[in-house]
Amino acid sequence: MATTDTQRAIDAVWRIESAKIVAVVARMVRDVGVAEELAQDALVAALEHWPVDGLPDKPGAWLMTTAKHRALDRLRQDALHARKQQELGADLDALQAGVVPDFVDALDAARQDDIGDDLLRLIFTACHPVLGTEARVALTLRLLGGLSTDEIARAFLAPEATIAQRIVRAKRTLSAARVPFEVPQAQERAPRLASVLEVVYLIFNEGYSATAGDDWMRPALCDEALRLGRVLAGLAPDEPEVHGLVALMEIQSSRTAARTDARGRPVLLLDQDRTRWDPLLIRRGLAALERATALGGLRGPYALQAALAACHARAAKAADTDWPLIVALYDALAQVAPSPVVELNRAVAVGMAFGPTAGLEIVDTVASSPALAGYPWLPSVRGDLLAKLGRHDEARAEFERAAALTRNGRERELLLERAAQSRDAGRR
Repeated sequence: MATTDTQRAIDAVWRIESAKIVAVVARMVRDVGVAEELAQDALVAALEHWPVDGLPDKPGAWLMTTAKHRALDRLRQDALHARKQQELGADLDALQAGVVPDFVDALDAARQDDIGDDLLRLIFTACHPVLGTEARVALTLRLLGGLSTDEIARAFLAPEATIAQRIVRAKRTLSAARVPFEVPQAQERAPRLASVLEVVYLIFNEGYSATAGDDWMRPALCDEALRLGRVLAGLAPDEPEVHGLVALMEIQSSRTAARTDARGRPVLLLDQDRTRWDPLLIRRGLAALERATALGGLRGPYALQAALAACHARAAKAADTDWPLIVALYDALAQVAPSPVVELNRAVAVGMAFGPTAGLEIVDTVASSPALAGYPWLPSVRGDLLAKLGRHDEARAEFERAAALTRNGRERELLLERAAQSRDAGRR
């Protein structure tokens, strides 16, 4: 059994190295599910040997080498069972050269570009459109985030068995569909990249504003999404929307410390202490936004959303916010990524720039959209605009409706507090 210190070391190394190991092994065996099993075998070997033998000098290389040996054993078994030794002999000889212990460290160092390519292949495979969104999210967190099934289940407040089945089905679907382990050709890359970015942003959003539970945020999920985004930016440096998404997540993450008070209650954007925003993350986000703009201009949805976040980041005080510019950016976003949610956010900006009546008109035009049915942000925004117009009884009803719709305990407390404030204002 691993000691506590050794267990922590193994956990840390695994979280950092697991994606690369799975990616390299997947290229060898051409099956993501099998690759993860073999990588897990290497992890089990570490749990058995490291507490006894001590941590190796290069633990990541040790895990990689062990996983490659497991892959070679698997390929030999498959070749034997299929009676295809002659066909695979040359490939196996070549692969064998890649795992000779005396040379493995030098070989890995010389093939960093290949490992980068393998990671990119793994990202595109885990986020393949043949999988549903929930399956893509779970598989991405498992393969690329290094999270355990239990950790993913806790993050999304789902039973561990449900997440485990989701991951198993995802791997089976990829295998049955014979999804190639490759970076798509140029003509296929754009739609596949959009799927990748969607998954990463979904993970980030669940961490930034938890859908359900007692916590307003789940910072660990934000951290995982941001890490994945940074990896993707390094692997696809010429893709403007990758940098746009990274910029958006960096800037949004900069507000984490200011988004809750000492009791863990939510603090809304305009009420936050901006001295608590992380200046390093803001600088990183603005730099990523500059790269996105230089590569593709402010034309993609993530770059535009990052530009919106940058407007807030550049304002030292809430009163300094350039709301007309934010409205213009939302107008542009509505052109490239139209949706009722974008319109709802645009209504907030219009209300700040041109008055609550103008914002309320936009809200009322999208209120009947099926996409917003059951969406607590709709009555919440409407309640805020009504309160600013002095229509406190109507505002209270909207905040109470929003509180009934949300599944997040902290958000419910905030909405009920705002309902009480509207009730008290109406009595005065």
